[in-house]
Amino acid sequence: MKRYKDLFFDLDDTLWDFERNSEETLKELYHRFLAQELGEENCTLFLSTYHRINESLWNEYKLNRIKKTEVAYLRFLYTLEESGSNNVSLARLLAEEYIRSSPTKTNLIPGATEVLESLIREYKLHIITNGFTEVQIPKLLNSGIRHYFTTLTTSEEAGCLKPCSQIFSFALEKAKAQINQSLMIGDDPEGDIRGARQIGLDTVFFVKDSKNLQIES
Repeated sequence: MKRYKDLFFDLDDTLWDFERNSEETLKELYHRFLAQELGEENCTLFLSTYHRINESLWNEYKLNRIKKTEVAYLRFLYTLEESGSNNVSLARLLAEEYIRSSPTKTNLIPGATEVLESLIREYKLHIITNGFTEVQIPKLLNSGIRHYFTTLTTSEEAGCLKPCSQIFSFALEKAKAQINQSLMIGDDPEGDIRGARQIGLDTVFFVKDSKNLQIES
């Protein structure tokens, strides 16, 4: 049986509960800045519009068609426009507040801390993430799991986003890890799993659903 020495984790929705933390942040922003104008009853519609637009813009970002600063701002501008508001200043404020507030959230995937506590006894642990550097580091610190990881590799640092093979090669080199002794763990079948397998990394596909958590290799 292969003996691994280095385990590489995705962060969002593998360890840090992005879906829950983002939802909490967006609801807080809506009630602080938008409820009076758009109505308390329209919060759910606003959030669903935001998620659709954000996903589309992230796809553009992955293809290097827009910059990260544009993603951060335009997702709120376009959502406001679809909601009947053309307040550019408010869109910029929401973008700034989201980047500031969301990393302060501390919800982790259930069992994440216990798993990390167990694994660190035998392995070196690392992070590979597509998230913005200024957001991902505070997430780790505020949620109390930064100390588990020897290295953190972001897409900005590596010069490309997962599933680009370059980010995995960069992370391995940074960690001084051997590819045949390393394992990638993530929840994205395209970015985490296919990307890692392109360079020969073994992988574990983490599956999260509403009823239970399971890991499929």
